[in-house]
Amino acid sequence: MIKIGQYLVSDELLDEAFACDLGACHGACCVEGDDGAILSEEDPGLLEAAYPAVEPYLTEEGKAVIAREGFFVVNEENKLRTPLIEGKACAYAIERDGVALCGIELAWLEGKTAYRKPVSCHLYPVRTAEVGDFTALNYERWEICKPACARGAREGIPVYRFVKDALIRLAGEDFYEALEATDRHLKAQAEGGSDPA
Repeated sequence: MIKIGQYLVSDELLDEAFACDLGACHGACCVEGDDGAILSEEDPGLLEAAYPAVEPYLTEEGKAVIAREGFFVVNEENKLRTPLIEGKACAYAIERDGVALCGIELAWLEGKTAYRKPVSCHLYPVRTAEVGDFTALNYERWEICKPACARGAREGIPVYRFVKDALIRLAGEDFYEALEATDRHLKAQAEGGSDPA
């Protein structure tokens, strides 16, 4: 683990490769699994505020679930999650050309809302966990993401670079710059040379 401020970063964020390949996975992370997206304590209020802008992008099924269950649900472990459509797709997911996309993010991309999507979705495949006074950042492997691992390896994109915007959103520019500097330092050490300028 690498300690940067209040964060403990798994070495895998630097060592493993990842870059989403929607043409291969079809956005399966929005429709697979047995629970909705993980929500922070801030997400429910942000979802509610953004909903009028997001609603036009959602499916009728998704809107019906949200009307019935609310902008979020509390699961059996007392964790905040997005509601699901018939226990499968996230209520905020839509399908375009055979690919599941986030309706919240589509609204954000078109300038309709300042809220991009839940930070856990933005960070994926990085997951957070509280460890004492620190927040651990870990790489989560999922079978459906094998195409992303292959693409990341082909294009030379480590996990932390793929989620750059999300890491900055979570921890700030200074954190990301420190993480990038650490990566350069470790690679230079591994090659037996000095740090690059």
